Amino acid sequence: MPDQPTPMLQARGVTKYFPGTIALDDVDIDLFGGEVHALLGENGAGKSTLIKCLTGAYRRDEGTITLEGEPVSPASTAESLSLGIGTVYQEVNLLPNLTVAENLFLGRQPTRFGMLSRKKMVNLARKTLAEFGLDIDPAEPLTSYSVAVRQVVAIARAAEMSGKVLILDEPTASLDREEVQLLFSVIRKLRDRGLAIIFITHFLDQVFEISDRATVLRNGQNVGMRRLAEVTQKDIVTLMLGRQLEERIHVRSGGTAGELLVSADTLSKRGMIEPFSLDIHKSEVVGLAGLLGSGRTETANLLFGAVQSDHGDVKVKGKKIRLSNPRDAISHGFALCPEDRKTEGIVGELSVRDNIILALQARQGWSRPLSRSKINEIAEHYVEALDIRLASLDMPIRLLSGGNQQKALLARWLATDPDFLILDEPTRGIDVGAHSEIISLIEDLRDKGMALLVASSEMEELVAYSTRVIVLKDREQACELTGDDITTANIVHAITDETLERPSNART
Repeated sequence: MPDQPTPMLQARGVTKYFPGTIALDDVDIDLFGGEVHALLGENGAGKSTLIKCLTGAYRRDEGTITLEGEPVSPASTAESLSLGIGTVYQEVNLLPNLTVAENLFLGRQPTRFGMLSRKKMVNLARKTLAEFGLDIDPAEPLTSYSVAVRQVVAIARAAEMSGKVLILDEPTASLDREEVQLLFSVIRKLRDRGLAIIFITHFLDQVFEISDRATVLRNGQNVGMRRLAEVTQKDIVTLMLGRQLEERIHVRSGGTAGELLVSADTLSKRGMIEPFSLDIHKSEVVGLAGLLGSGRTETANLLFGAVQSDHGDVKVKGKKIRLSNPRDAISHGFALCPEDRKTEGIVGELSVRDNIILALQARQGWSRPLSRSKINEIAEHYVEALDIRLASLDMPIRLLSGGNQQKALLARWLATDPDFLILDEPTRGIDVGAHSEIISLIEDLRDKGMALLVASSEMEELVAYSTRVIVLKDREQACELTGDDITTANIVHAITDETLERPSNART
């Protein structure tokens, strides 16, 4: 990276509040021209919020942003682009019904004698694309080309229009290895031109291949910046997933696991998750660990019928069942609290009461409505049992804090009296008090005989309450940890392909 005393873009103390939570908490970042800077963190870490604050999609509540040493405060993405800050997202924001050239020059078409000159536009497009290593016909429709080519066209457009800072948000998520290399060659050309490039991805091998430095966000805070030539993948994973790794003996409360309840045999979904087999017993918590994109949520959704499998079987107590949709899963005593409670869980405009009763009523059938007294009895029971803090059962659930929304979502599924509960990131984005209460609830449900599958990026939590931990990497199971091998360090070792560390008192 060139030695530049003044960053191309600098953010200091950027803070963003949303109702009931702090999405960004006093975040700093420096971007220099001629570097690729990775922005890393799990879902909910604050990456998207920071990008939206930098580009004017969100108005920050506190903090300053400077571009080439001058204060800026873009009020929109269009203003941000005019200042020299461009963004390309995973879903290419181009117009598929137009040609490559028309997309490349949309809004700034070249003219001749005041009229659009298509010939000039196509020639300019061909020249521009050649600089990025693309030898294609720009007069052809964009839909004639692969996703990788469309990404390059989107990047070329953004680079030509911005010219100072380029933000790439998961640009390689849908690409194969050869297509990734094509994209990386483009990124290197732009870096050599002097652009400051932010690269957001969950593929750590790509981060180390293309990036110069990395900033890691966790729970809305900047937990560290590292020069990638000086650290290992393990160092970065530690920043992303844990405050500090420590060797400790795994102590769990409660008895041993009970009878086999749910078993999956070579369950898979093409392009989503590789074949996996899994047994889950009563009175146990099976933890799913791994980085963003490793397959945690995909595993949960397959087991709940939210995604149809291509191959494999699921059995309950040894009997094969059909999981065509979530209704099938619910009929067999399954329940799922999804990762994104706001878009996939709660119904924001409905009351807390209606949200709690939703799954039970759906299972019974809408033609057989529960009585008002029964609904109130169930809702009041779980509000008291889970200590849901609210002004009234009639209030819209969107007005509750994140932690109370999560507890209400748990109440919805507990009201169905499930045998098998799947929790996807149950403590994400909630305050410390609610965080502790939900962990205690997980342990209590386990001790009462329920079978649980918990997907979480919080390693310390998984270590504390899991009977077993399945570590996922690149959409397949990397290993299974049991007994004294369940430690935060061993989870990281499995993610980064290092040998597991055995405690001194481990049984052989």
